[in-house]
Amino acid sequence: MTTTLTPSTHRATFAIGDEQTAKRVADLLTENFFEGEAAIAAFEGPAGCWDITLHFAQAPDENAIRELVTAAAGEEVARSISFETVEARDWVKATLDELIPVHAGRFVVHGRHDRAKVPPNKAGIEIEAALAFGTGHHGTTRGCLLLLDEVLKANRPRRVLDLGTGTGVLAIAAAKALRARILASDIDPLSLRLAAENARLNGVGELVETVRASGFSAPQFELRAPFDLVLANILANPLRQMATPMSRHLASGAHVILSGLLTPQTTAVIASYRARGLVLKRHIRIEGWSSLLLVRAG
Repeated sequence: MTTTLTPSTHRATFAIGDEQTAKRVADLLTENFFEGEAAIAAFEGPAGCWDITLHFAQAPDENAIRELVTAAAGEEVARSISFETVEARDWVKATLDELIPVHAGRFVVHGRHDRAKVPPNKAGIEIEAALAFGTGHHGTTRGCLLLLDEVLKANRPRRVLDLGTGTGVLAIAAAKALRARILASDIDPLSLRLAAENARLNGVGELVETVRASGFSAPQFELRAPFDLVLANILANPLRQMATPMSRHLASGAHVILSGLLTPQTTAVIASYRARGLVLKRHIRIEGWSSLLLVRAG
């Protein structure tokens, strides 16, 4: 393998106690940096706080960043920002060394360097580590694949939606198993490009249709509904908010696989979907994260 030494970068990290403030801060920071100048990510942590990380190729103006965060979240949060330099490293090699093939039922998620390790009786899904979420190594993605495998043992859904597709791993898995068209949506253009590339790499490019959409807003949802199977590996709050529109796009007896949930969040999510006529069939817990299989009554 050719060594690719990534130059040293600069990173700023801090935590915020609620989702609304975290999004406000992330939006403000995004608006104040030119494209390519900074990479900004916000993730919900196990304790309910939101962790925000900024990566810079060049050393940032620390005072300017603190002023922006103060304007959106207050001085206390701004004072808590930690700045550090990330030393040069061969990140590609380091990442690939850590990403061993992941087995989930009939599916094996692997990188290019592990193609030969996929058993002939398994469906290999080649996904390289990338910016978009979902290499198969996260507990939520593995949980979804295990539940998808369970659904496909007794059902053959014809209309399938992967909501919030990320790298496209779930859409690719469904397309490989069913050899049917899969609709894959995401709000992020980068994720959609990557999902389409991964689908082509895995030989199902013609089966995976990607669409940029927030929730169920795109016209493609109306054209392809009602869905027999929906896979949604997102976050707890968006999943709760989408319970009503999702239920309106489901066929009778449809299966829904939900993930991206910390285990303490599952009760509220299950209740939201139960109120729309979906009942819990299976609950998988992996590494502190939960994946749910729900069935629409009828």
